Amino acid sequence: MFDHADDEPILVLSEDESWRLLENTQHGRLVTVVAGRADIFPVNHAVQERTLVLRTAPGTKLAEMAVNEEVLFESDGILSDQAWSVVLRGHAQRLETEKDREAVQSLGLRSWVPTLKENYVRITPTHISGRHFRFGLQPERELGEGSETG
Repeated sequence: MFDHADDEPILVLSEDESWRLLENTQHGRLVTVVAGRADIFPVNHAVQERTLVLRTAPGTKLAEMAVNEEVLFESDGILSDQAWSVVLRGHAQRLETEKDREAVQSLGLRSWVPTLKENYVRITPTHISGRHFRFGLQPERELGEGSETG
């Protein structure tokens, strides 16, 4: 998926690489914080012009984003020999106008469960970071001067 320089197990991803991963996945976790209390919600999402869009029903998630628009979003993928993680920090805003809602309807964003989720939220990023991990065995510790056998 990604080439790691010098066979390093962890690769820091560029913004473009991080966005490419988000564009090709639909699931993640949304973190909200109100009055010093963090909540985390599994959500599905879509990417539109380097923003995230999600749908939600009225409830805790929507209320907390209205109180504090600063949110975190994390998505990851895990395969047998590698994994990745992307974290996005940004501002959440409910899409209020019909024009805004129409602009995101073409994304094909569907609810996971058969419930009405008629509220669209856009997360505009202030920061994005990503990491790619190559799996392997823990390396042996090198014994040196001052060790019991060195």
